[in-house]
Amino acid sequence: MTKKVLVRKGSSRFRMQLDMTLPAKREAVDPAVQQIMAEVRKTNRVAGKEDDIELALSEALANAVVHGCQCDPDKSVECCVVCDDQRGLLIVVRDPGTGFDPALLPVPTAGENLFSDHGRGVYLMNQLMDEVQYHKNGTEIHMVKR
Repeated sequence: MTKKVLVRKGSSRFRMQLDMTLPAKREAVDPAVQQIMAEVRKTNRVAGKEDDIELALSEALANAVVHGCQCDPDKSVECCVVCDDQRGLLIVVRDPGTGFDPALLPVPTAGENLFSDHGRGVYLMNQLMDEVQYHKNGTEIHMVKR
């Protein structure tokens, strides 16, 4: 499932840091999310907010696999999760795709988009996390939960 997993706990800087690389396969997303969330829950830093984080993380990884990597198993997605007491939880997801402009995405709560069976991932991430930023032309997303 994962090519590389590194978990550091108790460092002087972070309560927890996890770096993971997963192949760009849909079936790799859920096990990666479960592994990351197990570590997040151990920190007890975001108690009561785990469901929001889990769904946002799942959407970010799925978007990176499907849109950023085009489900090409020769490509990979990187995920870094850092938790500290002052700033909360930071999740960074990177893919090797060409990127996108989030401002150009259709609004999933408007008109005919209400009945669409896709296109809600970015909307959900923005609703569930305290802060969401797109970097490197949308190939890197930073999500914060305090």
